Amino acid sequence: MRTAQELEQLSAREPDSRLVRVVVDTPKGSRNKYKYDETLGLYRLSKVLPLGSAFPYDFGFIPSTRAEDGDPLDVLLLGEEALFPGCLVTVRLVGVIQAEQTEHGKTFRNDRLIGAVETPVNQPAIQTLEDLRTERLDEIEHFFIAYNHLEGRHFKPIGRHGPAMAEQLLADGIRQFGNAKGGRNAK
Repeated sequence: MRTAQELEQLSAREPDSRLVRVVVDTPKGSRNKYKYDETLGLYRLSKVLPLGSAFPYDFGFIPSTRAEDGDPLDVLLLGEEALFPGCLVTVRLVGVIQAEQTEHGKTFRNDRLIGAVETPVNQPAIQTLEDLRTERLDEIEHFFIAYNHLEGRHFKPIGRHGPAMAEQLLADGIRQFGNAKGGRNAK
């Protein structure tokens, strides 16, 4: 297991490619939601979803990034098989579900990047959100709405965009991470 400091030094991008590194925190099909504890360098059980609820896909974060909520950027991973917490995968960003989240009377952006798992041997069939059925995207949005509702938060999707917007949000997240770390820019 990497220490929190080592994970912070892991770049958001795979060297010499357009692929993005994602650390899985919650596997597809799991009712257990895990969260990486940066202080301890370990995964904690964050919550257990109610019976009948499960993560529809692997869920993770991009190291060396920061979103508006102060956490690393979140990514939903479109893949065939469930991975495990702590697994490092490379993905091609295919789009983003932009959303506003309201919690304790405060509203902020909490976008969900969507990526397709890619390895040198396994190339994703999905290149953009347009390659997904509208019903599939509706189901993903519904999961996040219901998931947040259980936590007493309001999650409101406000847009769906392709890879260019996802890449812009990634660049912003890398910049925010550098600013939070005293001006260091993550590579």
